[in-house]
Amino acid sequence: MSSQIAIFTQIFTVTGPVFAMLVIGMVLKRSRLIDDHFISVASVLSYKALMPTLLFFGILRADLNTALQPKLIGYFYLATVLSFGWAWLWARRTVPAENRGLYVQGAFRGNCGIVGLALAASQYGDYGISVGGVMAGLIIVLFNVLSVIVLGVYSTSFKADVRSVIKDLARNPLILSVLAGLLASSAGVTLPKWIMVSADYFSSMTLPLALVCVGGTLSLSAFIDSGRIALSSSLFKVLWTPALFTLVAVLLGFEGRDLGMLYLFLASPTAAVSYVMARASGSDGKLAANIIAISTAISVVTIMAGLYILQSFSFI
Repeated sequence: MSSQIAIFTQIFTVTGPVFAMLVIGMVLKRSRLIDDHFISVASVLSYKALMPTLLFFGILRADLNTALQPKLIGYFYLATVLSFGWAWLWARRTVPAENRGLYVQGAFRGNCGIVGLALAASQYGDYGISVGGVMAGLIIVLFNVLSVIVLGVYSTSFKADVRSVIKDLARNPLILSVLAGLLASSAGVTLPKWIMVSADYFSSMTLPLALVCVGGTLSLSAFIDSGRIALSSSLFKVLWTPALFTLVAVLLGFEGRDLGMLYLFLASPTAAVSYVMARASGSDGKLAANIIAISTAISVVTIMAGLYILQSFSFI
């Protein structure tokens, strides 16, 4: 019994601060200490400056052989593609055509850059930031391509444009920071200590601020208006997909930190950017927002339960 309590305490030490930031964001928004304008500006700051700085210097500090894990990234890509196809097949049987694109996007597109990376950093420190940063940066390419495909199929006002997709990816600050970090690390670039310390000060704001912004966008009314479609898509993202593909990863021989990283990224809730994609495609923004809110809330339980199971059986 004492060992189980120790495992639970360790897991809560990892996950508690991350989800506490989400709750703080909700409380601050509800008490009007922050508003939509603050969230919008802070989100842009996190996306275009803070997070790229965190990823670049995290990878620069790491051994390149440690940060770049082809087997880990390859399996994560494969699991994402298979979960995308699985969700789409299920949606064709159970979801009205006008909501299928949103359902599928909510079911496979995870919040890896914020929640996943925050959990990885909390669990594995510098290893989590460097390896997780590469995973988060590279998966964005696949997320964007698959989202454009499925939303384009079911939207009458939004059609996939290969040139615009490639252009957006080429300007994505997270992708650029990961590539720059990999190039700098491989070239053996060293920077003065004052720059490294300054970067630490600046990037230390990244995850708390980003998590507070995500929390500020969540709404309790989403649980009242959720509906079957939003709940089903959320469960797909934070329960069925991570359970299946983590089990397959165990059978394939993944273990320790790599298995833990895979689980945290697979179990991350639906990405907030899916709401932006939904609005751009002319789809139901309210449904997209509900999926984000519900998956984030449920992930508090599922991530802790998954980590508890994996640690109890000594897989991680």
